Amino acid sequence: MPPIGWYALVFAVAIAATALATWPARTIAIKIGYVDIPSDRKMHDRATPYGGGGAMFIGVCLAIAVASLIPALKPVFSQSSEVVGVLIASAAIFLVGLIDDFRAMSAPAKIAGQVLAASILYFAGVTMYQFKLPFAGFVILSPGMIPLITALWVVALTNAINLIDGLDGLAAGLVAIGAGALAVYGLRLQELGLLPAQNIGPLIAITACGVCLGFLPFNFHPAKIFMGDAGALLLGLLMSASTMVIGGRTAPASGVTFFFFAPLFIPFFILGVPLLDALFAFVRRTAKGQGFSAPDKDHIHHRLLRLGHGHRRTVAILWLWTAVLSGFILYPLIRPKANPFVPFGALVLGVGLYTWFHPGLRRNGMDDFSDPVDTAPEGQKEVPVRFGVDGQEV
Repeated sequence: MPPIGWYALVFAVAIAATALATWPARTIAIKIGYVDIPSDRKMHDRATPYGGGGAMFIGVCLAIAVASLIPALKPVFSQSSEVVGVLIASAAIFLVGLIDDFRAMSAPAKIAGQVLAASILYFAGVTMYQFKLPFAGFVILSPGMIPLITALWVVALTNAINLIDGLDGLAAGLVAIGAGALAVYGLRLQELGLLPAQNIGPLIAITACGVCLGFLPFNFHPAKIFMGDAGALLLGLLMSASTMVIGGRTAPASGVTFFFFAPLFIPFFILGVPLLDALFAFVRRTAKGQGFSAPDKDHIHHRLLRLGHGHRRTVAILWLWTAVLSGFILYPLIRPKANPFVPFGALVLGVGLYTWFHPGLRRNGMDDFSDPVDTAPEGQKEVPVRFGVDGQEV
């Protein structure tokens, strides 16, 4: 079987392991009171158990374990300890998110946990060494800059994905699309001889895609379980690790259009939605004199809801934007001589028209996120379910 077939097997294991672990994780979360209680700044109207992050972490560990047993993937494990470093860093960031879910951490404490995970990646060698600037060529990072860039990259991506995790299925779907595109991109680079076979990026990316797809059926609206900060930070860690080792280690190439964007711009395309959302949040909160961790309802998905899109349509629109941006990167891989700007310009126009001019948009009553008037008889109204610390409905 060619290497891509074995990567497909790892992908399937990640999906299956996460899906099988999600329901037990939900049951345990309810029993121990590991639930997210509704509030005026949250979008759900009933207590929903966490635990998705734990299922994802199990999926990551099992997928990597299976990959280590595949002879064709031995170079990924035998050449360095980078995979072990990713697993240790994943465990560290997962614990940080778990603590934050149970007991809200201060922003400095959470950042410190993210820097700790980044430090583990750095000492394991999971970092970038260079990047390409348009018209300037490749920039080689000095030894003193590498740990700083690694920490900044991990903090940026983990917080971006954590911030976008505001609607059911949104973060899991965005990361699934972005990670899948990154895995295809990395494997194509290996096929072209521009990325070593022992590079761990495609393995980590395809694992992240698999755990998201395994979790997504349980998380799509109305969600039966949340990933929590434990899951969002874990996905951010996986994406930061895979983008660094793919984007920061690609060999120089000339005469190929899509390499103009690589490796510096690849993460900004495939993760454009959460990164833009995080950037706008930083500017918005700084302008108001608030801390970056201050919650609000002005994220991209909140604005789409105010525009009149429903919950599922908002999520689907942001998935579409991520797919279009990722496709813009992958299209030249399939058709190197084709001009990607014309077809993707048309796609951007189409998705843009759907986003802002959908005929079903409703503006009445949406500005304050108020629910539509409930005209059902009192006896037929759905009462939100709440769980006590013992897991019993109250």
